[in-house]
Amino acid sequence: MTENIGVLGKKSPQRTGVERVVNAPLPTVYGKFQAVGYLDHDRGDEQVALVYGDIGTDQVLTRLHSECLTGDAFGSQHCECGDQLAAALRAVAAEGAGVVVYLRGHEGRGIGLLAKLRAMALQAEGLDTVEANLALGLPVDARDYGVAAGILQDLGVESVRLMSNNPRKRDALQRHGVQVTEQVPLLIPPCESNITYLRTKRERLDHNLPHLDAVAHWS
Repeated sequence: MTENIGVLGKKSPQRTGVERVVNAPLPTVYGKFQAVGYLDHDRGDEQVALVYGDIGTDQVLTRLHSECLTGDAFGSQHCECGDQLAAALRAVAAEGAGVVVYLRGHEGRGIGLLAKLRAMALQAEGLDTVEANLALGLPVDARDYGVAAGILQDLGVESVRLMSNNPRKRDALQRHGVQVTEQVPLLIPPCESNITYLRTKRERLDHNLPHLDAVAHWS
């Protein structure tokens, strides 16, 4: 491993936290965003915040979106991730201002793409998403939101209206110094392919998904 060597042969301190690297305009089908790129020095991940309009500092409509290649890019119906990302981008554009922080390194609730696919294979055999991770010897949820808080703080955001159904995400953000003044539901109509997954998120991972009560025709 190469060490950082400064003047006179002294070691330079390792950089920590997030560093803003670039700000570029990003026109999308949802509206014209600014893509603010960051480097997470702690994990080595490249991160991006999509910023719409003049966000200000308080009660900023915000989504922390965990990377999901299968849902975001491939349109998987195993989860609701792709639809949630699209809904969040539409919501901040409709609001006139807001932030979507896209969190890389969060694939499969932090276990990685290949491990997630292995877990999905086990789910196809009858395990739920929690049981599948545990059967692989992996944590149920390994995500950390410190980098998201660092990005929001760099953007000048002090408090957010958080688009999320996950109270653990709210609690984690507040532990890292960003206040959550409101948790805004981001409810996507379920389908037959994801109803079991969504029920597991509600029953075992504490997600607030009251709309599932209306779905009785899928076992």
